[in-house]
Amino acid sequence: MKKMMIWIVVLALLAFFAGVAVVFNPFKITTAQQEVETPPVVAESTAVQREVILYFGGIASPFLVQEVRFIDECSTDQECVVSLVQELIAGPVAELVPVLPSHALLLDVRIIDGTAQLNFNQALIDYHSGGSTSELLTVHALANTLAANFAYIREVMIRVDGKAVETLRGHIDLRQPIAADFSLVRQEIEVPSVELDPQTAGEQSE
Repeated sequence: MKKMMIWIVVLALLAFFAGVAVVFNPFKITTAQQEVETPPVVAESTAVQREVILYFGGIASPFLVQEVRFIDECSTDQECVVSLVQELIAGPVAELVPVLPSHALLLDVRIIDGTAQLNFNQALIDYHSGGSTSELLTVHALANTLAANFAYIREVMIRVDGKAVETLRGHIDLRQPIAADFSLVRQEIEVPSVELDPQTAGEQSE
C-alpha cells in the first residue's frame, strides 16, 4: 500500500512537469530547431550616391542654368554618362526648361579620345521643339553636363539610330563634335561694379 502511494505521487509529479512543458513549449520545438528557424537580422545597406551637375534651360533667357542633384554611384564612366543623360531626359526639378524630349531614349554610349558618342532613338528629332535657341541649348546641355562631371570629356557627337545626323531641326550643325561651352551658362552671382565717390575720384586723379 505504501509503495502504491509512492508510485502515485511519482506519476502525479511526472504528469505535472509534462503539463508545464506543454504550456511553455506547446509545439515541442527544441533549442536547435529554434536556432535554425529564427531568421537572421540583415542590416539595411545605404546606397552610395554621387553629386552631379546638370544643365537645363533658363526661364525666359537663352542661357543654361546649373542644377545639382544626386545619382546612384556607377561602376564605370560609361554607366555614369548614361545616368546623366537619363537625368537630362527626365527633366529639371527646379523651375527650369527641359533640354531633351521626354520621349528620347539613349541607346548606347561610347567614349573615344575625349569625345562621348551619344546614340539616341528617332524620338530625339521627332519630339524636339525646334528653333535655333532650343537646339543650341540641347547640344550644349549635353556637352556641358558631361564636361562638368568628367574633366576629360570635352565634346559630344550626337547620332540617331546609329547614324550620323546633320542637324536636329535644321539649325545646329551636328556633322562635327560639339564642344562644351560654359559661356552659355548663366552666372548666378554677378560681381557688382565699384563706383568711386566723386571726391575720392578727384583725389586719385591728382
